Amino acid sequence: MPDLSRLLQPKSIAVIGGGAWCASVVEQCRKMGFAGPVWPVHPKRTEVGGVAAFQRLEDLPDAPDAAFIGVNRNLTIDTVRHLRERGAGGAVCFASGFREAQAETGDGGDLQAQLLDAAGDMPIIGPNCYGFINYLDGALLWPDQHGGQRAERGVAVLTQSSNMAINITMQGRGLPLAYVATAGNQAQLGLAEIGTALLEDERVTALGLHVEGVGDLRAFEELARRARTLGKPIVALKAGRSEQAQAAAVSHTASLTGSDAGARALLKRLGIAQVDSLPALLETLKLLHFTGPLPSNRIVSMSCSGGEASLMADTAIGHDVTFPTLDGAQRQGLRDALGPMVALANPLDYHTFIWTDVPRMAATFGAMLGGDVSLGCLVADFPREDRCDPAAWDCIYHAGEEASRMTGKPLALVATLPDAMTEAVAERIIASGMVPLLGLDEALTAISAAAWLGQPRPEPAPLLHPGEPAELHTLSEAEAKAELAAHGVTIPAAKRAETETALTEAVREIGAPLVIKAEGLAHKTEAGGVAFARDDTAAALAQAATMPCESWLVEEMIDGTVAELLIGVTRDPAHGYVLTLAAGGILTEIMGDSTSLLLPATEDEISQALNSLRIAKVLRGYRGKPGADMAAIAQAVLAVQSYVAAHAGRLEEVEINPLICTETRAVAVDALITIGGNT
Repeated sequence: MPDLSRLLQPKSIAVIGGGAWCASVVEQCRKMGFAGPVWPVHPKRTEVGGVAAFQRLEDLPDAPDAAFIGVNRNLTIDTVRHLRERGAGGAVCFASGFREAQAETGDGGDLQAQLLDAAGDMPIIGPNCYGFINYLDGALLWPDQHGGQRAERGVAVLTQSSNMAINITMQGRGLPLAYVATAGNQAQLGLAEIGTALLEDERVTALGLHVEGVGDLRAFEELARRARTLGKPIVALKAGRSEQAQAAAVSHTASLTGSDAGARALLKRLGIAQVDSLPALLETLKLLHFTGPLPSNRIVSMSCSGGEASLMADTAIGHDVTFPTLDGAQRQGLRDALGPMVALANPLDYHTFIWTDVPRMAATFGAMLGGDVSLGCLVADFPREDRCDPAAWDCIYHAGEEASRMTGKPLALVATLPDAMTEAVAERIIASGMVPLLGLDEALTAISAAAWLGQPRPEPAPLLHPGEPAELHTLSEAEAKAELAAHGVTIPAAKRAETETALTEAVREIGAPLVIKAEGLAHKTEAGGVAFARDDTAAALAQAATMPCESWLVEEMIDGTVAELLIGVTRDPAHGYVLTLAAGGILTEIMGDSTSLLLPATEDEISQALNSLRIAKVLRGYRGKPGADMAAIAQAVLAVQSYVAAHAGRLEEVEINPLICTETRAVAVDALITIGGNT
């Protein structure tokens, strides 16, 4: 991993170029009180951003720790080479027109190769990049306005979108920002390398990622490993879907997975919490900054309104949080504080009659926090200061601070409407030792994520990385089953037939009950390519003679079906091999009942995934019906994994659909494999 400390925490900064962008870099550093020298460089201008300029890089008094390069793309390459030879600590390359513009310019890829050669081992961020803001040291290699302020410690946010980075700096949520950084087109340094370097700063408490594409999987795994070692949580907002993972195949698996399933499986595997909106990302980072990961998802909620209590309970549906029943000590403490007229529950409506009575409010909040919970939520929207008198809300600051101090439990003040908690209010809440959270849904998302991050999890095994298969072809069903059987998948007894005479002989050998399948059809049932014979094989033979095929597969019929499952593995170039488990047969796409893991997966992870399916109730035995052999199902999945691992360099896709699950075994009655001819 490259050392980015000089670049990200510079003692001196060079700004190369004379446009408005470069002037802004100089001005922002001065405005934020950067303690070191800022050296503008321009061949013709005497000053840039109000600071005297040097004409040439050779005129600088020393090699800069960090440089912002704001010149055109061709001159950028020469400038990077000169900085490397001078011994600079690193550079931000602002110019565009490199690999990201290859389709438009035709030469972007070549220029990017030249840029990398010029940089050598000197770190560069970008190109096509806004750079970064270091709010801890006031160092801004940033060519625009921003809305942040100096901080002693805080979270780092890293994004692939410069415009989103600007927006994040404008937040007024009370989130302490240590760094806001962009990665550009990641010619040399990707999200993982930059993110790891940000986490290495001891003043950074958590890392937020906006991810369009993961890039180097091994580096991303290393980022997660380093974060675990440092005890610093990561939260990600994942956007985008890869076309490769969405590409339609002849199976159901590709339509079930896509890159989103791969991304979610990757983040979960690496212990990175995932959220689905930018507000949720910021609220989760805020909670983690002030409390760290939570030991459990057990919380209490308090408000002086029954409507708010109900709203909190309803909003929690779909979030992984629980409101445990009040225990005896909590109930007694609440009864002492509130008297006999208040219904005691969690979430609690403590009524307004104790409002402004700080001792009773503190006793109420403290009693609720005294249970087996990891966090308390105090729902409170604050008045507009331009039209109302906020003094009547002073009591909630004092009572909340006292309750949190008494119990040692974190307490979040949660506004139902983000408009009802200004930045000034959020800062006062923080000063009172509590956490300001904006919006019930975002608050509960943050709590769920923080609780998930707080749970112990084993160190994940290295991912099974996808190869680059060439000359793809799809095996016949019989070939696919034989390949999988060699790795331990149970398949039906079967015979192939290429003539009607051979078909008649195969039917005689297999014996009823049996199934006759047309070979070479992608979706046999829909195409009339399947004939069943429980007793009357003559009728099945007659039907088979009309099938649009040149050969048949005759198999034993599997009786005693408890349920049908799909086991699929798709090569996702962005994330690895994605294992999908789903309700199978004709229910696969109708039910949409699926879950995904990345390979390799342990037997325990596979069992947990199976139990997360809605069809799991049937698998375990539903309403007195017999259950399936769960061990046999898990072994079938592990056998597929074994096959994938053995052919990872050239495998594109594997699917069993359906896997017939009975009380005593799990049998693959249909299988598909797409594989490359390369070795």
